[in-house]
Amino acid sequence: MQSINTHLKILIALMVSLGLLITGYQIYVLDIPVREDETDDIWSLDAKVEFRASTGVPVKAQLFIPPLNQEFIGLNESFISNNYGVSVNQLNGNRRVTWSARRASGSQTLYYRLVLTKRYGVEPTEAPPPAPRQPIPLDGPEQIAADALINPIRQHSADIETFISEAIRRVNDITDDNVRLLLGGQTSALDKARVIDVLLSNARIPLELVHTIRLEATPNQEPELWLRSHNGERWLYFHPETGQQGIPENRLVWWTGATPLLALEGARNGNVSFTINNSEMNALRLAKMTTENSPSALLEYSLYGLPLQAQQVYQVMIMIPIGVLVILVLRNLIGIQTLGTFTPVLIALAFRETQVGWGIVLFTLITALGLSLRSYLEHLKLQMLPRLSIVLTFVVIIIAVISLFSHKLGIERALSVSLFPMVILTMTIERLSINWEERGGGHSFKVALGTLVAATLSHMLMTIPELTYFVFTFPAILLVLVGFMLAMGRYRGYRLTELMRFKALTKQG
Repeated sequence: MQSINTHLKILIALMVSLGLLITGYQIYVLDIPVREDETDDIWSLDAKVEFRASTGVPVKAQLFIPPLNQEFIGLNESFISNNYGVSVNQLNGNRRVTWSARRASGSQTLYYRLVLTKRYGVEPTEAPPPAPRQPIPLDGPEQIAADALINPIRQHSADIETFISEAIRRVNDITDDNVRLLLGGQTSALDKARVIDVLLSNARIPLELVHTIRLEATPNQEPELWLRSHNGERWLYFHPETGQQGIPENRLVWWTGATPLLALEGARNGNVSFTINNSEMNALRLAKMTTENSPSALLEYSLYGLPLQAQQVYQVMIMIPIGVLVILVLRNLIGIQTLGTFTPVLIALAFRETQVGWGIVLFTLITALGLSLRSYLEHLKLQMLPRLSIVLTFVVIIIAVISLFSHKLGIERALSVSLFPMVILTMTIERLSINWEERGGGHSFKVALGTLVAATLSHMLMTIPELTYFVFTFPAILLVLVGFMLAMGRYRGYRLTELMRFKALTKQG
C-alpha cells in the first residue's frame, strides 16, 4: 500500500511539473501571448528611390537594404518596380538590391518595402572582429594635426572604449585649430566620423560606420550615423557627435561602411526617402507568421497547425476536461448526485447551441413530458424496453413540435435543438427512466436537478473565452488537471452535503 501511495505521489508531481514546465516554456521562451487580445508593434519601412535615367544606355540602381540577422523579424519584404530586373546580393557584410533595365528614360521611381516586428526576434549574430588595420596616410600638416590630437587623447584614456569617447569629444570641439584643419571646413556627422576614423587608424583601433533608421513614425527621415569598434570581446557603439555610447533599441541597422546608400549607373540625380509607419497586430497571429523563425518547432506542432475547421472542433473538445473537473468537484467534494460523470458534460455541450436559458427550459420541459409519458405507460403494465422505446419516440415528436411552434412564434433559439442536443436529451430521459424504475421518482428528480445544475456550471466555465483560448493555446495545462484528478481519486473524506446531513447528530451529542 505504501508503494502505491509513493507511486501515485510521484505520478502527480510528474504530471503537474511537466504541465507547468511546458506551459512556462511556451510563455517565457517562445513568447506566445497569454491573452488572445494581446497585440504587438508592426513596423512598415518604405524606401523610395528616385532618379533620372539617361536615354539610350542601360540603367542600374544599387541600394543597401537591412540585413536579416538582427533582433527584428522580417514579416514581408518586397521590391516594387516596373520593367526592372531585381537581384539581391551580399557586399562586405551588407545586403544590396540591384535594379537593372536595358532601356529607360526620364524620371524613374522604385520602392523597397520591409515589414518587421521585434517580438519573436532572436539575439543578432555578432559580426566577426575586423582585421588589424593600418594607419590612414596623411599629408604633412594633417599628420602633424592628427599627432597633436592623438597624444592628449592617449594620455586621457585607459582602453579602447575611453580612447574612442575622448576622440569623439575632441573632434566635436571645432574651436580646436587641429580639428578645423582635419575637417577642412566641413562639420557634418559624416565628416566628423571621417576625422575620428583617421585618429583611430593612427592608434590602430578598428572602426566601422553604421547607418541606422529610427523606428519612429516620422516623415522624411534620414539615416542616422553611428560608429562601432571592437574591443577584442564585443562591439561598442558610439554616436559621432554626442558621444553617446550604446545604440538605442529603436534603431535598425540599415548598412555599414562608408559606401553611399545608393549607387547609379546610367542615371543621375538619385535620391532616397524613407517612410516609416507603425501599426499593431494580434500577437498570436504574429506567432503563427514567425513560426519558421522560432527557435523551437513547438508552436508549429501545436493545435494551431491544424486546419481551421479542425481547430473549431478541438476548441470545443479540449474544454471537456474542464467540464469533467467541475463534475468531479461537485460529486466528490460537494456531494451533488448526477447522471454519471459524462452526461452532465454532454448536456453542457448541448447548451453551446441552445444557450443556457433556453437550454434549461427545453431540458426541463422535454424531460418532464418524457417522464410524464413514462409514468402513464407504467399503468399499461408494459415491459421496460418497449416502454422506453415509446418514450424516446415521443421525445423526438415533442422536440419536432416545439421547433415548429417556436418557428411560427419567431423564437429562433428554440430551433437550436438539433441532432446533437436531441440525442443527449433522449439519452438523459432513458437514464432517468431506468433510475425511476430502480430507485423511485424522488431520487430521479434529485438526480435530474443535480445533473442540470452541474451541466449549467460546466457550460459557464467551458465557454469563458479567455479560458478557452488559454487551454487551446497551452494544452499542456491539462496535465496539471490530470494531476489534480489523480489526487482527487484517493479522497475519502466527507462531502459537503454529508456534513450538512449529519449536522443533527453533532447537536444531539
